[in-house]
Amino acid sequence: MSKLAILLAVAAVFIPPAALALSDPPKPAPPLTETSALWLGPVKLGVLPPPPVPPDNPQTTRKILLGKQLYFDTRLSRDNTVSCATCHSPTMGWSDKGPTSEGIDKQMGGRRAPPASNSAYMPLQFWDGRSPSLEDQAKGPIQNPIEMGNTHQVMIRTVNDIPGYVEEFKTVFGTTPITVDQVAQAIAAFERTIVTTDSPFDRYARGDETALTCLEKKGLEIFNGKGRCSCCHWGPNFSDGRFHNLGVPNIDPVKPDLGRYEITKNPADKGAFKTPTMRDVGLRPPYLHTGSEKTIEDVIVFYNKGGGFKDPNMDPMMLPLGLSMGEIEALVAFLEHGLTSLNPEVADVKPVPASEFPQ
Repeated sequence: MSKLAILLAVAAVFIPPAALALSDPPKPAPPLTETSALWLGPVKLGVLPPPPVPPDNPQTTRKILLGKQLYFDTRLSRDNTVSCATCHSPTMGWSDKGPTSEGIDKQMGGRRAPPASNSAYMPLQFWDGRSPSLEDQAKGPIQNPIEMGNTHQVMIRTVNDIPGYVEEFKTVFGTTPITVDQVAQAIAAFERTIVTTDSPFDRYARGDETALTCLEKKGLEIFNGKGRCSCCHWGPNFSDGRFHNLGVPNIDPVKPDLGRYEITKNPADKGAFKTPTMRDVGLRPPYLHTGSEKTIEDVIVFYNKGGGFKDPNMDPMMLPLGLSMGEIEALVAFLEHGLTSLNPEVADVKPVPASEFPQ
């Protein structure tokens, strides 16, 4: 990509503060598909619309509650020690303490846990995009030997042996016995409620000029301009949903993580990983798919240098930024505070205690 193309991409998503306010309430979004969401051009920053819901898994109150119970239930794992919330905790920005995630038998995964919050807006799930939906994604960790270490067959046998779950699944889905697809649909329904919509940026975008401080407003301008953040972190979810190689050093140089390439086998995808959302980014250090950058400032310095090692597949947008220390300070302020949501239905979600799980 030429420097002119990069500048045009930035211009496409730059929004003067006065133009951020929305004139109409958001309308429900259609289901995301790889075609409709991945290859569109840049979309302006703004407030999130309601999350897209697939027609074959409509939201209901009972299904969402069932999904929440399953999300926090360690009995889905082989030895009753790991739940979805182990690596995607509401107390840690819907991720974990990192740098990479710890699964069953204290095994360490090779990547940072991406946040469960706002994942409903991603056209593809996981850092490498190997799952096309939240429903499909929910099935993966259960049988991953490093994460929950179970099998679908054993997990379903366990859940079907719990009378309370049998009763709840029959109420929600109208059938027995419980299936893997039903477990995944319930968890996905809960995850579609983990949407952060009340950050200072959102209030500013709705017309509250006082919601962001002067420093944060400067950071927003840098985000859209000189910092070139919005080349990839665009749209209401602050992510293009695409895959980029930033030159991030591998955890294991002998066995490099090839990212998206492992799925597509396209040589151009070697070392490329999905753009994460910037919403609530201040709540979940450390950063990058390796968890190698401890603070937001560290990440900005990484970008300011033009990325990491010069991989042949490095994204052409990874160029030195020339940000001053004052500009870095402003950008940190916007990211750490301006994008942190306060809506209580997400920020104050409490884990379901074992005593309240179906028995």
